[in-house]
Amino acid sequence: MEIKVLGSGCVNCKKLHENVVRAVSEMGLDAQVLYVTDMKSIAQSGLLRTPGLIVDNVIISYGRVLTTEETKRLIENFQRLKVKKI
Repeated sequence: MEIKVLGSGCVNCKKLHENVVRAVSEMGLDAQVLYVTDMKSIAQSGLLRTPGLIVDNVIISYGRVLTTEETKRLIENFQRLKVKKI
């Protein structure tokens, strides 16, 4: 699983990155967490507002700092939906 936190490097973006790393660790996921600050890459992602969270190339959150628990729930829901699609 590839998880990207997108943002300009501001305090909110850094906090989201911390929360995502903590959530992945607590969930015991085999995931690569990337922190993307390149504005060209952010624009190409289709993200409307930062900070943003992308899991396996799907935007699952933008414009707010998710807590660790909110992040866990979104990732769990994403995994559930992904399994149903197959």
